[in-house]
Amino acid sequence: MEAKDDKYKDINFDIHSDDDIRPDLLESIPFEYAGSLTEVTYETDEFTSVCPWTGLPDFATLIIKYVPDRELVELKSLKYYLTTYRNVGILQETAVNRILNDLVDLLKPVSMAVEGYFKERGGIRTDAVARYERDND
Repeated sequence: MEAKDDKYKDINFDIHSDDDIRPDLLESIPFEYAGSLTEVTYETDEFTSVCPWTGLPDFATLIIKYVPDRELVELKSLKYYLTTYRNVGILQETAVNRILNDLVDLLKPVSMAVEGYFKERGGIRTDAVARYERDND
């Protein structure tokens, strides 16, 4: 009789590398109220990536909050960018940091936070928040 876990050893899911994440899809548009300290929030409950070891899907509510300086992210480009994570094998904590870094590189905001509220997997739910604050130097 084969061990219980042995029946899964030959199952392979198509796990993509983080090279498939496409920050080049992100576009910015001018912010007409530069210096106003307006907080902008985008939220989606359709963010998906996959576990880098099993290929099983991770589902999350993703919240992006930022105070823009001179640029806003164009929403269609953000949707396409986030969709590139769909089959990428990435840790949940890494995903929120990668999204933060890519958006900060594009927008150069005053501040930004990316919050990921991942659905329970294996009895554990993960919440990860990555933050950026611009230096005032």
